[in-house]
Amino acid sequence: MTAELRLLLDNQDTALQRIDEAVEGFGVEQDWPPDLLFQVRLVLEELAINVISYGFESGGNMFEVVLRSTPDRLVIECSDDSWPFNPLTDSPEPDVEAALEDRNVGGLGIHLVRTMMDEVEYERKDGKNCLTLVKRRDE
Repeated sequence: MTAELRLLLDNQDTALQRIDEAVEGFGVEQDWPPDLLFQVRLVLEELAINVISYGFESGGNMFEVVLRSTPDRLVIECSDDSWPFNPLTDSPEPDVEAALEDRNVGGLGIHLVRTMMDEVEYERKDGKNCLTLVKRRDE
C-alpha cells in the first residue's frame, strides 16, 4: 500500500519548519526507522533551502514536495517553477578531500543528496524543475 504526503509551500523560511514537522509525522505514521527519517529530513531541508535561497528573485512563488512511501521504497518528488536549474549538472562538484579552508563554496548539499539517496533524477517538465529521489528500504 502506498501512503502519500503532499506539501505546497511558499518560498519562505517558514516552509522549512512546515516540511520538518510534516515529514516527522509522516515518517512516524509510516514506521520509518530513525536513520531513514533523519536522511529524508536532512535531504529535504537542503533542497528546500536551495529553492528558497536561490530559486526565485522575489517572494510569492510556490514549490511542491510529494513523498510516496511503500514498504520497500520511498519516492520524493520536488518541483518548482523557477528558472531552469539542474542541480545534478549545474552545481559545482565539491572537493570533499580538500582541507576545509581550501574548499570552494557550493555543491556540498547536492553531494549529500546523492550520497543519501539511492536514485536522483532531474527533468525540466511543463516549465518546472522536477527532482525525483528514491530511497530503497532494505529492511
